[in-house]
Amino acid sequence: MPAAPHALHFRRGRRGFPAAASRGSVLIVALLVAALIAVALGSYLSLNLSSTRLARRTFNGYAALNLAEAGTEEGVWSFNRIGAGDPTGWNDWTKQDGAAWRKFSNFDFSANTTGVVKVYVDNYNPPSSMQPKIVAQATVGAPGEAPQVKMLEVTLRRRSYFANGLVAKDSVVFNGNNASVDSWNSDPDNDPATAPVPYSAGVRTDHGSVASVSVLNTSVAVNQANVWGYVATGGAQPQVGTQGTIRGVGTPASVAVDASRVSTDFNADFSVLGAPINGTFISTLGATLGTAGAATRWRCNNITLNGTDTLTILGQVTIVLTAGSGTSALSVTGSAAIVIPAGSSLAVYVEGDVKVAGRGLGNSNAQPVTCQIWGTNQGTLGQSIEVAGLGTLAGVIYAPNGDVKIDGRGDITGSVVARTITLTGNAAFHYDEALANYGNGAPYGIAKWRELTGSADRDRYSGVFDGW
Repeated sequence: MPAAPHALHFRRGRRGFPAAASRGSVLIVALLVAALIAVALGSYLSLNLSSTRLARRTFNGYAALNLAEAGTEEGVWSFNRIGAGDPTGWNDWTKQDGAAWRKFSNFDFSANTTGVVKVYVDNYNPPSSMQPKIVAQATVGAPGEAPQVKMLEVTLRRRSYFANGLVAKDSVVFNGNNASVDSWNSDPDNDPATAPVPYSAGVRTDHGSVASVSVLNTSVAVNQANVWGYVATGGAQPQVGTQGTIRGVGTPASVAVDASRVSTDFNADFSVLGAPINGTFISTLGATLGTAGAATRWRCNNITLNGTDTLTILGQVTIVLTAGSGTSALSVTGSAAIVIPAGSSLAVYVEGDVKVAGRGLGNSNAQPVTCQIWGTNQGTLGQSIEVAGLGTLAGVIYAPNGDVKIDGRGDITGSVVARTITLTGNAAFHYDEALANYGNGAPYGIAKWRELTGSADRDRYSGVFDGW
């Protein structure tokens, strides 16, 4: 009998499916996984590219902001070069109708990224009462991408050599038993056209200031004086006697030293100024100097007044005393006096020693800025400045390398900046707050800084930066 034919059998996979079907399923799964990986990699690459672009934009934005700041500093540098007597300060700038502008190019930030900054100054030769503006527009970018543009507007103001009442490099010492310090403002509306306000108890304020940059314990010796204002040092606490006080309007009556009015982180710049290089030379002085209503500048070796000599200043007088360091440049003794009538002013530039005694400096003006002593000593031998007054002594002294001694028995109004300051007698010192606005060739500083981000602010200067 023939053998029965073999039964047909289908070979199945492990789960009972045909092998071909199993292979197809694995392929589909592999494709899906590959697609998911591709999508993930694509998203990752896209995220990296976006992050890279964002990082570049952020980097370029910060670079543009820094470049704009550098542009404004160029403007400030030019202002202060002119103030320091360098006539090349505005060289390479385009100037027209009082304004000045300049473009600085070819800044390389690598990765084919470059920058340019345009700087505009609204008035390169402003009057003393004006606060000029510097506007900088910086652009940073690479070819084929949107550049980053930043704009800054900086408002300048002249710093003042007399921003505080009594300021010393080394020490301020009160030797009187009833000396006092306070303040007032002779020009509260900051308008020189209005009449100045003389000091009186009715306008007295608690902004008198005494300061030293020294870190030594002897930097400020208030001793028995009464400071109606602030005391600052470079690191040490001021020395205050049993009867001495440092107080203000809000200080409780039981508190002698108000801690909120004492600071130990004071810092200041003591730049030595040079004397003017021109002026009419005179060998001897008469009873008057100057011309009423006019500004005049003079030069002489020294001034010596004694006996009953009187020198009356007429108009706005500047005098340069050429006597060198270690010699007597200005001496007023006996019953002699230098008299400054109301409406006149005196500025003395002196390298040698100064002694004003006798009837001293008689300034009839309400504002102490009308009597100025500028110590130009470079510090090799130092400079001695002694000023005495029997009544009101109104004036300012700036002598970074000078040792200033003031012997007052009445009111002293103004400001003093020196290496050391010693006040003897029972003088009442009144700081004129209006002196904080007095520049007289002082370098410019930044009064206001802001980034222009809104379209309204930027549009104000849109035409300024076109075409150059």
